Amino acid sequence: MDHKKKVIERLSKCTAGEESLPLPALTKASVLIPLFVREGKLQVLMTVRSTELKHNAGEVCFPGGKSDRNDRDEIDTALREAEEEIGLPPDEVEVVCRLIPVLNQRGLLVTPVVGFISESFHARPNPAEVSDVFSVPLEFFLKNTQHSAYPVPNVGGMTHSFIFTDPLTDKIHHIWGLTASLTILLAVLVFERKPEYEVGFDVDNPMVNFRRELQHRLSKL
Repeated sequence: MDHKKKVIERLSKCTAGEESLPLPALTKASVLIPLFVREGKLQVLMTVRSTELKHNAGEVCFPGGKSDRNDRDEIDTALREAEEEIGLPPDEVEVVCRLIPVLNQRGLLVTPVVGFISESFHARPNPAEVSDVFSVPLEFFLKNTQHSAYPVPNVGGMTHSFIFTDPLTDKIHHIWGLTASLTILLAVLVFERKPEYEVGFDVDNPMVNFRRELQHRLSKL
């Protein structure tokens, strides 16, 4: 079994929706977590938000945004936003799964959608929304070398922070907050092992923990 097939097999067991969760009427959003394999290593594609944006300007994130009334579901939202932001055609994404929705600091219910894209994909960033696109080896998020954590509540526990230097451009990227938490979760699910640092959830049952965290936060609304 090749690397991609193994990842798909593991993640297909983790797919989740909102059907079993008693959700209040919240504004929904989705992000696409694009994966691809380069030289035998699993990579995750990330973007840097334009400094002109009203919210989270200049931060590292995944392609995504609020749902539109014409979107059929959370996957449709993620694919539409990825096409608008980085020129990724929806039919070039092999959707693998949806992870547990998370409630962000702005009160949006965000559904992470994981999908494979081609290694040859060349991003065409929309300058109004995205200032840069880069990729990081997913395994990087299990290591403690460029990692730090803060006792500030976030999705899955504390707030995590990573400093990544892109070997292709020498640009330094600060990856933290919700983006870091989702990537840590994905790395744990894919590689099925504990990070070199402490996380705020049970790595043996991460999806259960994230679901409980969502239910806890929703109960306080």
